[in-house]
Amino acid sequence: MHGHFGWLAAPTLLVAVALGGSASVGAQPPAKAAPSRPWTVPRTPDGRPDLQGIWTNATLTPLERPRALADRAFLTEKEAAALEDRAAGRLAAADEPPAREQALAGGDIGSYNQFWFDSGSTILPTRQTSLVVDPPDGRVPVRPDAEARRDEALTRSTEHPEFMSMWDRCISRGVPGWIIPAGYNNAYQIVQTPGYVVIHAEMIHDARIIPIDGRAPLPSTLRLLEGDSRGRWDGDTLVVETTNFSDQNWIATSAASGRIKGIPQSTALTIVERFTRTAHDRIDYDARIEDPAIFTQPWSLAFPLIRDDGYRIYEYACHEGNRAIEGVLRGARYQERKPDGPKR
Repeated sequence: MHGHFGWLAAPTLLVAVALGGSASVGAQPPAKAAPSRPWTVPRTPDGRPDLQGIWTNATLTPLERPRALADRAFLTEKEAAALEDRAAGRLAAADEPPAREQALAGGDIGSYNQFWFDSGSTILPTRQTSLVVDPPDGRVPVRPDAEARRDEALTRSTEHPEFMSMWDRCISRGVPGWIIPAGYNNAYQIVQTPGYVVIHAEMIHDARIIPIDGRAPLPSTLRLLEGDSRGRWDGDTLVVETTNFSDQNWIATSAASGRIKGIPQSTALTIVERFTRTAHDRIDYDARIEDPAIFTQPWSLAFPLIRDDGYRIYEYACHEGNRAIEGVLRGARYQERKPDGPKR
């Protein structure tokens, strides 16, 4: 189950451990290399910037800045390279078959399907220390009462499916969780027509159909898990504003630290996203999230989407084969029946 992959927060720990004792301070963002030839934004037949294609965003950069990096917004080139080398070493070690002695001793030999994990092998090209770029400390400003609600739901997750995340239930990762890099399935296919932009997320095989024809939002009485999105063009930037959220979804992403994963949303949530194509193989994405019932102030995240024409998106039939929910609940009831098992 997605919500129980605790090791997927490893990028955050990796950054903190590798750089906690670093003496380097005041690292600056990498200088942009001068283009070798002029590049112009490609256009669709109706003259809009062409965002179409398959884009990925797997990265070692964590959602929140590790506290070990304090007020450092960027890594040095050397630090980024060191982190990538460490990650490559961890991956190589994970690919080694477990020793026979370890298996006989009952040690952890891993699972059979590690091949589909794809949490990235590089730091963001911006070398920023977190996906969160505002507030300046790179941390999501969560209200204590929202954290308490998260903790209660996680504690009671084996009592009833409704205490589990929508992601565990193969329904939704939520917005903005839908595009926060995760441990696998970090691909997005964008398709444009004169009246719509469709963004197909590989995770849960979800598709956001975004009208860009100027229509009014839905009435405020209609509330949706992923909100009601409306798009418009601001020059060459696609701006998507999403409102009308229900209060039933969470931020569900394995890339989030344990502090953020499972944070709820309220009906006051609004999100403004921007997609700007800045190169043949890059779209700059940023989002501004505001929910005064959940966060003490608005916050922003930013990262690039990288074009990958060779990436193949297969169907992610999550719900059809999702027997894990039944297994978790059945296992919890079995533990409760044991004389020494946990009691509710």
